[in-house]
Amino acid sequence: MSAQDQPHYFSESPETPLELKRIHAFLAGEEREMVTANGVFSGDHLDKATRILLDEVPDPPTRGHGLDLGTGWGPIALDMALRSPDALKVWAVDVNDRALDLARQNTERHAAGRVEVTRPEGVPEDIRFSVIWSNPPIRIGKEALHELLSQWLPRLELGGVAWLVVAKQLGADSLLTWMQAEFADWAEAERTATAKGFRILRIERMRETTPSAADA
Repeated sequence: MSAQDQPHYFSESPETPLELKRIHAFLAGEEREMVTANGVFSGDHLDKATRILLDEVPDPPTRGHGLDLGTGWGPIALDMALRSPDALKVWAVDVNDRALDLARQNTERHAAGRVEVTRPEGVPEDIRFSVIWSNPPIRIGKEALHELLSQWLPRLELGGVAWLVVAKQLGADSLLTWMQAEFADWAEAERTATAKGFRILRIERMRETTPSAADA
């Protein structure tokens, strides 16, 4: 299914009438009730790719800022916040207003005060991230995806790590090759795991310099 077939996932305001539902998702070691809805990504269940990501990533750091890029109804941000409850500030970013509302409800219920749910422009420009977890919106298309990652991955702090889950059949290997070339001046990117047709990709900032900073 292409992005054109499911535009409500990537639009600001889904046109379909809102139908709320309750599901259960295993997050941070516990089964938790979550509120979801139609018109958002994987509104009926915790999708396989996200489950694999959460099972494969190490615990987040206990300091700094974390980012869930493309939060949907909030499972990644919530898992991150619950696994690092003392110090990590988690930002949950999406463009879908319905998803953002659901993520706010879920994070307030299970991790009140620990997650900031916002549109991309709501993240202050000076914020740098210790960790990024993402099941990125591959189906928006290669050009848009590259633009998205080029916007957010350079905001890793020195030593900061991003973890992405991408289906092999949807171009995980070519995406890794692109990141290794695109971010070569400041980061190292690698595949760390393969599970059920999905790749886990790891990107670590090794140097302060970015291509844009060098050009300046």
